[in-house]
Amino acid sequence: MGVNGNGQPGWTFLTNHARVLLAITRDPEVRLRDVAARCGVTERTVQTIVADLEEGGYVARARAADGRRNRYRVNPDAPFRHPAEAGHEIAGLLELLARESDRESGHEDGRPSARPSARPSGRPSGRPSVGAES
Repeated sequence: MGVNGNGQPGWTFLTNHARVLLAITRDPEVRLRDVAARCGVTERTVQTIVADLEEGGYVARARAADGRRNRYRVNPDAPFRHPAEAGHEIAGLLELLARESDRESGHEDGRPSARPSARPSGRPSGRPSVGAES
């Protein structure tokens, strides 16, 4: 067994793929080296994970307006990959974990920030935006 983020031997509930996806959700223009530092993995590992997420349809990458960085867009309607979670979209997980991010940014009640929906259909989703283009 490995060591978790608290230096304790053990395991964690979230995979590195989930952690990377969450970091991109919170900051669509985040640098991969910053994601690596936040997730406790190498930058090369993050690059591989982002490629997996792109190939799976969870993330799309484009150049940011400054032409120097990438901007990521998360697809909240993408399904979980494991058969045990079949039929569930990742949006629920992202929303749940975004609440922690909102508490850190000053929303003490844990409610999500008011953000426009990232759904292209225009249907209201009641979910926080996940990397919507500005």
